[in-house]
Parts: sequence; structure tokens; C-alpha cells
Amino acid sequence: MLKYKTVPDPTPEEGQVLINIKAIGLNRAETYFREGAWGEDVARISGIECVGTVKSDPSGRFAPGTKVIAMMGGMGRNINGSYAEMVSVPTESVVVVQSELSWEDLAAIPETYATAWACLTRNLDLQAGQTLLVRGATSALGRAAMNLAVDMGANVIGTTRNPDNFGVISDHGATPMQDSPNLSEQILKDHGPMDGVLEITGNSTLVDSLAMIRNDGHLCLAGFLGGTAPLKDFDPLMHMPSGVQFSFFGSAFVFGTPAFPLDQIPFQSFIQAVEQGKYNARPSQVFALKDMASAHALMDANGADGKLVVTPS
Repeated sequence: MLKYKTVPDPTPEEGQVLINIKAIGLNRAETYFREGAWGEDVARISGIECVGTVKSDPSGRFAPGTKVIAMMGGMGRNINGSYAEMVSVPTESVVVVQSELSWEDLAAIPETYATAWACLTRNLDLQAGQTLLVRGATSALGRAAMNLAVDMGANVIGTTRNPDNFGVISDHGATPMQDSPNLSEQILKDHGPMDGVLEITGNSTLVDSLAMIRNDGHLCLAGFLGGTAPLKDFDPLMHMPSGVQFSFFGSAFVFGTPAFPLDQIPFQSFIQAVEQGKYNARPSQVFALKDMASAHALMDANGADGKLVVTPS
């Protein structure tokens, strides 16, 4: 259960930075933490990202008042996260940014765009001129992926279960298609094999997504919009075309670790593209912290229609 309550202010430990939170981006990972779908070892205060200003840094690396992004590094899992007015996080989880965006608009960028960028450039190795299918394209992650992939020069197809959302996909520069359990048959008929698939719907459509990829193509599983139930009766011999590269990317478990330091992610370029109107990354709705349970209920009902943001004030 999510409860709104007063707790003592956090105190930064060695190697941590104390941040005054201005806005919080919400993520599906936090609903999985709440439900226990990813194990019961989660922090009492959830939240894997936020934007704000530095309140104090015992190391002296960040001056008070510095505008920053904070994300991952165990936030919401083994240390208290960003569903608060203040948070103390590892120094490695903090990135300085410059932006004239509102705090709410800035909060819609970090985790979503970092995840999309990592999936496209690393797992999928997407190249200009290739054709990418984003399955679950009207989600916050799907929209970020379409913005980035189109900017990279790829031909992008975005899927949605609801044809009323075709305009959203077209506005992001992608070709809309209605999703279905046998989407691969229509894709192969109309477009031929895909160079890559960003699978955000999850296990429920994974086998069908694998069936539409060319030999030596890539699939990256990065979301579970269709639920987190395990995949049953998966047979690589029957379900995977020869040579397909199949990988998973879980941002909540890797960003901010030595394997993926945050300084490798071009946050400033994402922010600049949003400021210039090149990327449409504004939040779909903004909630107050006391209404966090309502925001989660909206995510649970698949009604977010983009990125949800929460402000402490």
C-alpha cells in the first residue's frame, strides 16, 4: 500500500548527496516493486528517479543549489527513493544538467529517454536506414524510442491496440499499426522482416515479435505492459529465427552501476531536443505527492497515456 506520511529528513551518508526534489517521474518498475513482482526486497520509500537541486554534498563535488537529475543506484530498492520531498542518493546516481524547462517537463525525460537510448544504441544496435518496430509505442518508453529512432534515421513502425492512438504514433514520425496476437503475419506481408523490435508489451507478445525479425536482427525486451506472467512453452528451436540477437534491458537494475555509469548517457542532448521542440516529451499528467496512489492506479489501468509526473508541493 502507498501511504502519505511525514518521516524524518534523510541524512547523506559517505558517498551520498542530499537533494531537494522538485519533480518525480513515475515508472512501471515502481508498480512492480509495490506489487512484489520483482521480489519483496524493496525500500519503504519508492521511486527510482527525480529532478531537483542539491541541498548538501559532504564530498564537496556538487555545490548547493546545483540543478541535477538523480536516478537508480539502488533508489527504491535497497535505499529509500524519490517519492518524497528530499532524497539522499549515491554520488554516482547524480548528473548535473542545464535546462530552462519547467521542473515537471524536465522530470519526464531522464529514466525514459536513458532507457530508450540504451535499448536502441546498445541492445538493438540500430543504424540509419534500418526498420524498427516499437511494440507498445504509445507508452512513455515507446514515445521516447520513436523520437530517438526517427532522429537516428531509422524507419519506425509503432503499434497500439487502440486505433484512436494512431495520431500519437504519426506525430512521433512513425508508421502506426494496430497490434494483434498475430501481428508478425501482417508485418511480414506488408513490410518484410524487421531489422529490430523493441518489445515493450512483454512476454505476452514476445514469441510473435521474434517471428518478424530477419536473420541476424535484434530484439530487445524492455517492458511488460501486457503483464509480468512468465513465458510458457518457449522453444528457441521453433520460436527464434536463426541468428536473432535476443536481449533484455532492465534500467532499474543497471543504471548507476559500474557496468553502466550515468555519465555515458547524453542527458543534455535529450533536454536540448525537448527544449527545441524536436522531441515531444511533456508529461501526460502531473499529480501531487499526496495523490501518488491515484497516479499508480492510473498506471495499473494502463491509462497513463504517456509519462506521469509527481510534484512534492
